[in-house]
Amino acid sequence: MGVIENLLAVIVVLGLLITFHEYGHFWVARRCGVKVLRFSVGFGKPLWSRVDRHGTEFAVAAIPLGGYVKMLDEREGPVAPEEQAQAFNRKSVWARIAIVSAGPIANFLLAFVAYWVLFVYGTTTVAPVIGDIAADSPAARGGLQSGQEIVAVEGERTPSWGEVNLKLVAAIGANGELEVTTRDSETASPERHQVPVSDWLVRQDPPRPLATLGVTPWRPELPAVLGEVLDDGRAQQAGLQSGDRIVSVDGTAVEDWMAFVDRVRDNPGKTLALQVERDGERRDVMLTPAAREQEDGTAMGYIGVGVQTTEWPERYRREIRYGPLDAVGEAVSKTGEMSLLTLDSIRKMLIGLISPSNLSGPVTIARIAGDSARNGVESFISFLAYLSISLGVLNLLPIPVLDGGHLVYYLIEAVRGRPVPEAVQAFGLRIGVALVGSLMLMALYFDLMRL
Repeated sequence: MGVIENLLAVIVVLGLLITFHEYGHFWVARRCGVKVLRFSVGFGKPLWSRVDRHGTEFAVAAIPLGGYVKMLDEREGPVAPEEQAQAFNRKSVWARIAIVSAGPIANFLLAFVAYWVLFVYGTTTVAPVIGDIAADSPAARGGLQSGQEIVAVEGERTPSWGEVNLKLVAAIGANGELEVTTRDSETASPERHQVPVSDWLVRQDPPRPLATLGVTPWRPELPAVLGEVLDDGRAQQAGLQSGDRIVSVDGTAVEDWMAFVDRVRDNPGKTLALQVERDGERRDVMLTPAAREQEDGTAMGYIGVGVQTTEWPERYRREIRYGPLDAVGEAVSKTGEMSLLTLDSIRKMLIGLISPSNLSGPVTIARIAGDSARNGVESFISFLAYLSISLGVLNLLPIPVLDGGHLVYYLIEAVRGRPVPEAVQAFGLRIGVALVGSLMLMALYFDLMRL
């Protein structure tokens, strides 16, 4: 079911993003008087199509990895004299700029709406309270302490661990000091810490900001009680059930969930003698964890269970909610922040601060889309917004074949007063196709390496 859910999630996500992007081109083209011949979501043979009263064919094609809006254009074929005024190439350079830029703008608008909905609907998150500080870590040298809440990084508010991670990732490549602001309680005054860093997170794959900082998030004590037990996993095969409490392993008492996890991970393929409490009675269970190979070649024990969820204390929970008008400003700010982060990440990847193995292709997108859908509406909408921003930023890059490449040509035309020569555009197109194709192959390669 996981593969099917991932596939459905990615079809929904890509379908929405592509439709909004292409509709931006379509809507502005119509208002600029350009005749649209086809509006296609997907490539290849149409699975469904219809023609409206303006003569535009709307189609859904078999390969859901893109889309296009085909407009009347004398450069692509003969145009009847009575329709020449509706040809794209006959429009002013400013009209063509508006049509081309409308696609990425539509993606930014979609992200804005998604964030606005989230801010109005409201989200409940966990306060970024520090649990443990690693000895001789940047956090320790900066004076951070257990029990403090991180309220800002580099002067930017951090109401959740997600925001802390984003701000730390945005600082990739930093040398010197990172400013981390904490407070000991909701009524205490904030305290600024200068955390020393050197080549911060450079070429980490993937970036591990909290671990590198030396911070472990505070979590409530988790008793060793089983939650979900996966079908056909080693735990189910041994007879373990949801709600079972692990009392001991090989005669050693189990204090909490992480102590049990450590014993399982450290013993792949070895039979463990468990004492389990179920319905007030204790029973003995023999369990042999399966061996799962990690990236470094070592084996890790795995039994196919999850922990029973525990309620967080109220003082560690934060609700993020705004009124409809205040949410507009917050949504604009969030869209701008994520757009700049995406653009800066591309820059850092080009100069070698971020490993190119962080590129993601359709396989990773499908997995994350499926995971976010299973984690709830809030997670899914956040992922949709971020992916829409990424699509908008990528399409604005000055690469021939992308919208940004066309915009460069049209801006040069606006300055020079005449179009860029066809031979130059054709040469740029070949370079753009090769570059984009290479990036897609790299992303797919790294996708497969993550499997």
